[in-house]
Amino acid sequence: MPIPSSSASRAHLLAAVAALCLTAALPTVASAQSAETVRIRGTLVRVDASTLVVQDRGGEVVSLARPADLAVSEVYPIKLSDIKRGSFIGTAAMPQADGTQKALEVVVFPEAARGTGEGHRPWDLLPQSTMTNATVADLAAAPKSVRGGQQLHLTYKGGEKTVVVPPDVPVVTFRPGTDALLVPGARVLVNAQEKNGTPTALRVTAGRNGFAPPM
Repeated sequence: MPIPSSSASRAHLLAAVAALCLTAALPTVASAQSAETVRIRGTLVRVDASTLVVQDRGGEVVSLARPADLAVSEVYPIKLSDIKRGSFIGTAAMPQADGTQKALEVVVFPEAARGTGEGHRPWDLLPQSTMTNATVADLAAAPKSVRGGQQLHLTYKGGEKTVVVPPDVPVVTFRPGTDALLVPGARVLVNAQEKNGTPTALRVTAGRNGFAPPM
């Protein structure tokens, strides 16, 4: 989704942004942001005081305006055993035939972020994937077919889900980051939005030493 250089191509980008409308919230999405927010997953190519250039996972190069107050978070791996009863988590997952969800990743929210984006909704990590932000009401060993994993009973306002977490699924948390994370080659998840006709970064979640945000 490169930055357009003409009115026609800019209109095409605006249409693409509209087509990707999502209302979900993660650590990387402030609840006040609108449905125009999109997520760009990829690698930082170049960064300066006013611009972020990212190569997305499809190979496209995206140039985004960088506001002075750009929020930066660091995502880093933790252990499956760090998921506890009472933890507030977000998990991207794939629906299963038996009604459960199979986790693709799990974010354990810091306590200060408890309640962020609570609920269950579609997600754009993979086709048909979902996102559930909820409290771990109970946990147990995963079924024998998922040896070494965990099964989580999640509850949220208005519903509940059972999520199976395989042992090789990334489990992460996050903390406030600094511009020191924003170096060429860093793996990032950028929340972006059209502002006054210009694609603009709202927040960057970055990994250190090549670690990729799995969300």
